[in-house]
Amino acid sequence: METFELRESWPLWPNIFHFTYVENPGAAFSLFSGQGEWLRWLSLVVSLVLAIWVWVSPRMSRWEQWGYGFIFSGAFGNGIDRFASGRVVDFLDFRWINFPVFNVADVMINVGIVCLLIGALLAPESMKRP
Repeated sequence: METFELRESWPLWPNIFHFTYVENPGAAFSLFSGQGEWLRWLSLVVSLVLAIWVWVSPRMSRWEQWGYGFIFSGAFGNGIDRFASGRVVDFLDFRWINFPVFNVADVMINVGIVCLLIGALLAPESMKRP
């Protein structure tokens, strides 16, 4: 079985999409690099707060349920990486849009945010706060 070396890239669709192995010791786009200790605890706290919020909150719309579920799964997934190795492994490399390498947990967090935005836009007027 082959393994990836750091910064090694396997083109699945050359110049469009590659698997590229990078390690991110920081947050999104390597912000706060070298401060992984508090980031690991932040991901744990976010996961716990989301779990408690969903458990005790009043009835949520389907969009909110999906949104919080996706955000929880992304935060929890990145948290596992942070606790296991002090950094997050990124590997999805969309070169055709020149975007930073990211991972599935990052996708889940972003999909969750989109779900929450859709839920907020579709909420009945009586549920929206002034």
